[in-house]
This record gives sequence, C-alpha cells and structure tokens, in this order.
Amino acid sequence: MNGERDMEQERRHRAIAVWLLVVVAAVFGMIVLGGLTRLTESGLSMVDWKPVTGWLPPLTEAEWEEAFAAYRQYPEYALRNVHMTLAGFQEIYWLEYLHRLWGRMIGVLFAVPFLVFLARGWIGRRMGWRLASVFVLGGLQGAMGWYMVLSGMVDRPDVSQYRLTAHLVFALAILAALLWMAMDLLSSRRSPSASGGGEGGLAWGARGVLALVVLAITAGGFVAGTGAGFTHNTYPLMEGSLLPSGLYAMDPWWRSAFEDLTTIQFQHRHLGELTGVATLALWALGRRRGVRGTAATALDVLAAAVMAQVGLGILTLLLVVPIWAAALHQAGAVLVFGAALWSVHQLRPAPAAAAAVPATA
Repeated sequence: MNGERDMEQERRHRAIAVWLLVVVAAVFGMIVLGGLTRLTESGLSMVDWKPVTGWLPPLTEAEWEEAFAAYRQYPEYALRNVHMTLAGFQEIYWLEYLHRLWGRMIGVLFAVPFLVFLARGWIGRRMGWRLASVFVLGGLQGAMGWYMVLSGMVDRPDVSQYRLTAHLVFALAILAALLWMAMDLLSSRRSPSASGGGEGGLAWGARGVLALVVLAITAGGFVAGTGAGFTHNTYPLMEGSLLPSGLYAMDPWWRSAFEDLTTIQFQHRHLGELTGVATLALWALGRRRGVRGTAATALDVLAAAVMAQVGLGILTLLLVVPIWAAALHQAGAVLVFGAALWSVHQLRPAPAAAAAVPATA
C-alpha cells in the first residue's frame, strides 16, 4: 500500500514539475523577446498599458492610424523616427505587441494548471503559497515593465538603465523560483551518493559562481540600458590598455558604475572573465573530488555554457553589437544562470537536500 502511495505521489510530483518547466521555458522566451524589442527599438511603440483589455492589436485602418498618432506624440518619433511611415510603425509595434501578449499567455499558462492542481489536492499549503507568490511576482513584473517604458517617454527615447536592469532581475527571480521548485520535485528521490551531495566546499563554490553570474548579468543590464557595448570595441584592451582612463571618474565615484559607459563596460567584461575562471575552478575541483551522476553533468553543462557565453560576449563586442549576436548573448546569459542554479541544487549537502523536498499533498 505504501509503495502504491509513493508511486502516486511521485507521479504527481513529475506532472507538476513538467508544468513548471514549461512555464520556465515560456519565461525564457519572454526574456529573449524582451531583448529583441530593445535591440530593434520596438519597446516604445505601444504608448499605453491595458493589462486586462489590451490583448487585442489594432484591427482596422482607423485603429492603426490612432495608434500611430499616439506614438507620434512622444520623443522617440520626434528624435529618431520622424520620417517613419505607418508600415514602419507596424513593424516595430508587432514585436512589442508579441512581447506583451506572451506575458499574458504566461499568466494563463501558470494560473489554469495551478488552479486545477490545487482543486485536485495535489499541491499542499507550503507549495501553494510559494506558487501564489510567484504569480504575484509575475504581475509585479508586468507593472515593472510599464514603469520601465514610461522612463523612455519623457525627455529622451531611451528607457532608464536602472529600470531595465530591475526588469531583467525580476525576470530572473521568477525563473529561479519556478526552476528551483521543479528541481525539488524531480529530485525528491535523489540519492546523495549519486549526486555528490555533502561536499560543503563544492556547494559553497557553486553558490559563489551563481552570485558571479547574477552580478555579470546585472552589469550586462546596465550595458544594454546605456549602449555601452557600442564603445571600446576591442579585446582584451580598452583604449589600448587594460585599465582605460576615466574609470570611476564621476562625482560621486559610485555613479560611474551605473552611468559612465567606459566603467560600465569595464565592469561587465571583467565580471564575465572572473565568472569564467571561477567556473573552470569549480569544474576542476568537482572532477578532482570525484563528483558523479547528475551533479557531474550539471557542472559539465555549466562550464560549457559559461565558456560559450564568454566567447559570444567577445564576438558581440568585436562585431559592434549586431542584433543576432546580442540576442544570442542575452539568451546565453539566461542559460548560464539556469545551469548555475542547477549546479547549486545538485551540490547541496545531503541533509539540506532531504529537508527541501516539498510537500504537495
């Protein structure tokens, strides 16, 4: 009887985990779409936010003319696109519309199965509150996106790098919460000896790499928000030097980290390099200590993803940020983040892993 009950519980865990991973994939797609709207300068084409009723695009010629007239009232049209035609406006509008529609679809993709699982009693109180919190965070993410867009409708047609980076970090937080819960469910029957659990040094090393990944992505948000990638398009030197002039020269000095193009790019490129070195060190230590099973696979994937991401970042810089390379670089950053989170999860000490198995019944 207990065996049948365990099998049923495992089946439920697997079903919920698959649903969560589908939502994770949708969030990943949302982040990639968001990067494309920024790179193609499409994000300011929709000048209003109707979270409930705004899921339909303009359907008639008159509605398109009305939307275009509203766009022409804002700085992006006057300063960049004054010669834009209605056809050109429609090109940038559709990408931003798809981005917003995708966000609404994620909400439905999350809410409907959540309510079904809840009604069936498959989700316990603890996980129910965690999932409800993620749903609220998703709503706040939509509001944060509109708050970001508003910053590009005042004096200049560029969104605030602070708000853009906050929007990106919010997305990573949502993805991390969903992915972590899915991994908990899928690893509920994990054997610590197979995963390498209990290696305290490796566990802390994985957490350190994850922290570096988050810092590098955050720094990349400021690069994207300020256009710092279009300057100093040489590698490894900047202005012919490892330490370019003007670093942290603003008053107060800390503003340079967020507003000076040279400093912003300097930080991002060297955080990326540091992340690469730390990842290889963690991978080598795992090999030396004989980590095996899924934990070894997680470290292999992380090392490969980080090395590919560093190479792609250098290529993007040297090619002066073509859209295809920049989009791949942003997508790669999210994949590296996921691989780092997976490594942290797999390398947790065994007692913590056992205690973290969620109750869903």
